[in-house]
Amino acid sequence: MWVYNILEHRSEQERIVCEDADPETGFVLVPDLKWDGESLESLYLQALVHRRGLRSIRDLTADHLPLLRNIHDKGCEAIEKKYGVPASELRVYFHYQPSYYHLHVHFTSVQFDAPGTHVGKAHFLSTVINNLELVPDYYQRATLTYYLPRSDPLADKLRRATDGVSAE
Repeated sequence: MWVYNILEHRSEQERIVCEDADPETGFVLVPDLKWDGESLESLYLQALVHRRGLRSIRDLTADHLPLLRNIHDKGCEAIEKKYGVPASELRVYFHYQPSYYHLHVHFTSVQFDAPGTHVGKAHFLSTVINNLELVPDYYQRATLTYYLPRSDPLADKLRRATDGVSAE
C-alpha cells in the first residue's frame, strides 16, 4: 500500500513536513496530493499514523488519546512553523467512512472548502478526543451516520432495494 511506502521512507521523503517516529504515538505529516503546495487558502495535509492496525475512528479508544493529542499538537505546530498558518485557522478532522483504511488525519485551511468536510463525513479531531475522554470506547458503541455519494455502487444498490417500498 502506498501509505506504507511513505511511512517506511521508500517514497515521498522530500515531502515530509513533520515526523514523529514513535511506534505508538508517532506519525508522518505530508501534503495531500490534491494541494498545489503553494496556496495557503487551499492548504491540505495528512498525518499518517505509524501504528498499524488502526484503520478508522471505529478502532479508537481512550488508549489512543496520547496518539491523537500528539498528532494535533505536533501537526499544528509544524504547519505553523513551515507555512505560517496557526492552529486557529486549521480544520483538523477524520473522514468516516475513510477513503482508505489506515488511520489518518486531515489538516486543511478553514478557508478551503475541502471535499468531505460536510456533516456526516468529517469528524473533528478535537471532538474525537473529547468523546474518548468522556466514554473510553465511544467509537465502538456510537452510531455514526454517513452519507454515500450518488455515484457510490452501494448507494445505487440501496436505492434499488428500496424502490417500490411504500411510505405508509
